[in-house]
Amino acid sequence: MSNEENKWSQPSAPPPPLFVGEKERNLVKQVNDELIERVVGQQVVYYPIDVNTTDFHPVYGEAIKKTFLPPVRIYCLVQFEGLQTNMDRFGVDKNVNINVYFHKRRLVEDQNLFVREGDFLLYGDIHYEIVSLQETKQLFGQIDYRYEIMAKCIRAREGLFDAT
Repeated sequence: MSNEENKWSQPSAPPPPLFVGEKERNLVKQVNDELIERVVGQQVVYYPIDVNTTDFHPVYGEAIKKTFLPPVRIYCLVQFEGLQTNMDRFGVDKNVNINVYFHKRRLVEDQNLFVREGDFLLYGDIHYEIVSLQETKQLFGQIDYRYEIMAKCIRAREGLFDAT
C-alpha cells in the first residue's frame, strides 16, 4: 500500500453538533406530539387576539376592548397550581393559577399559532388569561432549538372576557 492511498482527507462538511441534526429534531417533535396528544391528552381552547382589528394604545400597547380570532383546540401539558386565598382590606380574594406547557414546533409549524401575553384560554370550564411567557427548554443544549413555551395563566375576572 502506497502513502497516497493511506492519506487522510478532510470531510467537506463537519458533523452536526452533538450528533443532533434535522432527523433527530424531527424525531423529538414526533415523539412529543404523540405523547402530548395520545398519552397525556390534556387540551385547552385558545382564543388568540386579532392584532389587525384590535385597537391598541399607541404609547402603552394595551387594548381596553380586544377582538379575538376563532378559538383553536391545542393539546398541551397543564399544571394546576391550586386555589390561593388572599386577604386584604377589601375582603377575601380567591385565585386559581395554572401553568400551560405548549410544544413550540407543533404550534408554529402545524397550527400557525403564536402564543402571546394577553390571550385567553379555556381549561375545563374556567377562562384564564396568559400573563407571562417563558421558553424554558432547549433541545440537547442547542440555543437555536427551543421546543417548549410555558405560559403562566391566572383566572380571568368576571366581565373581563366574553367567549361569545
